[in-house]
Amino acid sequence: MKKLIQLIFVAILSIGFGPIAHAQLTGPTKVVYHIDDAETQGLKGLRNIRNHLDVSPQTTIIVVTHANGVDLLMEGGKDKKSNVEYAPLIGALKSRGVKFEVCEITLKNRNLKKDQFTLDADFTPSGVVRVADLQYKDGFAYIKP
Repeated sequence: MKKLIQLIFVAILSIGFGPIAHAQLTGPTKVVYHIDDAETQGLKGLRNIRNHLDVSPQTTIIVVTHANGVDLLMEGGKDKKSNVEYAPLIGALKSRGVKFEVCEITLKNRNLKKDQFTLDADFTPSGVVRVADLQYKDGFAYIKP
């Protein structure tokens, strides 16, 4: 009897999740890149995204930044070690369809204004919630460079 209940449970789960799993396997890959520290993840993350698109140009990519990760999208932002400016790299990726988002909770906590960011930046109410929703609700793979 216990095995029968387990089989029924497995069958119900596969019927319910089958279409979701199938859609994720047949559609274009969707990835969220999570940046919460521009100093350690900025340049590396942008290069990872460029390489990702070079190999798989149809991939949908959203970059979600919060905490110190928002520095990646601030006007004049640059890598502290190499002095490479982020804006040209971000602009090139934006032209390839990458979406860049900044957490509005971080703006409030750090007393930042939207006009301090590049025009390539979009805004989301909560970076953490956005990452979770993209993964759970929208089937995005998660990468943290």
